[in-house]
Amino acid sequence: MAHGAYARPPEPPEPRPPRAMHPEFHAAVDKGRARDNNEDAVALDEACTLAVLADGMGGYNAGEVASGMATAHIRSELGSWLRQAGEAASDADVRRAMDICVDNANRAIFNAANSDTRCAGMGTTLVVAVFRGAHLLVGHVGDSRAYRLRAGRLARLTRDHSLLQEQIDAGLIAPEHAAFVAHKNLVTRAVGVEDTVLLETHLHDVLPGDLYLLCSDGLSDMLDDAELARLLAPEAPLPQCARGLIEAANDAGGKDNISLVLARVAATALSGGRSWWPFRR
Repeated sequence: MAHGAYARPPEPPEPRPPRAMHPEFHAAVDKGRARDNNEDAVALDEACTLAVLADGMGGYNAGEVASGMATAHIRSELGSWLRQAGEAASDADVRRAMDICVDNANRAIFNAANSDTRCAGMGTTLVVAVFRGAHLLVGHVGDSRAYRLRAGRLARLTRDHSLLQEQIDAGLIAPEHAAFVAHKNLVTRAVGVEDTVLLETHLHDVLPGDLYLLCSDGLSDMLDDAELARLLAPEAPLPQCARGLIEAANDAGGKDNISLVLARVAATALSGGRSWWPFRR
C-alpha cells in the first residue's frame, strides 16, 4: 500500500437478525487532580455494541487531538461497517475490519502530526471492544486496558505494550515492585507515532452477568486489581460504579486523566440502543 493511502474495510456480508445478549454501557472521563487539561477520549456506539477509549500524548494540546481523532475515526468507520455487516460477519471479518480501521486512524494521526508543528510527535494509546453475542473482540495498543469481572473474580484481558511490561516479562522487575518504577508510563507502541501500527486483538467468551471495564492508566495506575474488583459492584448501577472508581482514583492522587467504559452483559433482547457520543470534561 502506498504511503498515506487508506484501506477500506472488507465488504460487509448480508445482515442477519441480532443476537440475544446485549451489553449495557456507561462511560465517564475526569481530568484528575494533577492535570489542567484532558487528553483522554471515549466514544460509544451502543447500537452495534462498540466501545473505543484512547489516552493521548504529545506537546501543547496534541494529545487531546490524537485521542479525539482516534476515537472519532474508529467509531465512525468501524461503527458504520458493523451496522452494515450485522450478525452475518464472522469474528475473523470483524477482526480484519478492526485492523483496517485502526490502521486508517493511525495514518490520519501520523499525517496530521507531520503536517502541523503544533502536533509533532503526538500519539495515543487505544483499546477497542466489540461485543458479538457470546463473543467479545478486544484490540489494544499501548497501556490502556480491558478487564472482566466474572463471578467476583477480576481478570485483565490486555497486556501492556510498555517498557515496564517488557522488563516484568524478562524477569528484571518483580510485578509487586512495578508501582514504584519511574518509567512505568513509557509505552512501546502507540497509534499515530509511526506510519504503521499493530493492533493486538484477542477473542473472549462472554457470559450473562459479566462486567467489563476499559480504562486509561489514570485509573489502573491509581488502583490495584484488588481495589478495582472491590469497586466493580456487579449489581450496582453502572453510573454509580463509575463514580466510585473515579473518586477512588482521585483520592489516591489523581495523577493523570481518568477515563473508563463499563459494559455489563445480560441475556436480554437487543433493544436498538442509543447512538454514539464522545465523553470529554
